[in-house]
Amino acid sequence: MRPGNGSLTAAAKSANKKAANPPARVLEDKDAEITSSCPEDGFFADAEQCDKYYQCRDGEITEKLCPDGMVFNDYNPDDEKCDLPINIDCSQRPKLQTPISSLHCPRLHGYFAHEDPKECGKFYFCVDGKFNMITCPSGLVYNEKTGICTWPDEAKKKGCGASEVFDFDCPPVNETFGLTHPRYADPADCQYFYVCINGNTPRRSGCKLGQAFDDVHKKCEWARKVPECADWYKDQLTDAELDALENPPTLKPKPSGSQQSRRKGQRPKPKSVPAEEDESAEK
Repeated sequence: MRPGNGSLTAAAKSANKKAANPPARVLEDKDAEITSSCPEDGFFADAEQCDKYYQCRDGEITEKLCPDGMVFNDYNPDDEKCDLPINIDCSQRPKLQTPISSLHCPRLHGYFAHEDPKECGKFYFCVDGKFNMITCPSGLVYNEKTGICTWPDEAKKKGCGASEVFDFDCPPVNETFGLTHPRYADPADCQYFYVCINGNTPRRSGCKLGQAFDDVHKKCEWARKVPECADWYKDQLTDAELDALENPPTLKPKPSGSQQSRRKGQRPKPKSVPAEEDESAEK
């Protein structure tokens, strides 16, 4: 199929001059002319549409489309590769094909935020229009720009800031103390605490099972040693289980015993005879 309203990117004409690991190519001329001949054999991005590309072979140009939801990776003209938009810069060729949507999937392929903006830590991974809902670990938010779970202050998602997600605000402190990233106990959960980055951005962290955050000494300690959290695990762990966590059994080293040496035996060296004894022996 011949190209219609699209065109090869200007970068395609200089593909043979690319570095081994080049950055994403930026189109210098958005109105590049439609070419009727290939610059060389390979695969080249369309000048305006990020999921459209062209295959050049023996002077013939074939127009192609990536699967819906994916875009063309133009890093190497020798590779025919479509990728997720989070991995490719499409700012210079923002057009896309008409979406094919299904339940929870705005397009056939990709990562998509939950429909409810209040569900900050849930998102969908879609393959061929079939979704799989993924939940971020506690305290993290789905980041639409990177397609992964990150801290609320990194995701910068409206309605999903640190204060909304954690329901906790860092107490005001002076700049010097703020640089120490002070810690504060979670008012609702003995096992967790907040680290205030630079004194003002909260991030939730936690102690291991059986421990609680000691807000006096600002560290994790066994819960039974923290007065206000002594009974925190009462309905979760028995006293025996807590004892096992606090005092794990130590493995005794195996007795070495008497083992036969693996060294090879050596012949005894002949004793050297003093010179005087040699002379007397000759006489």
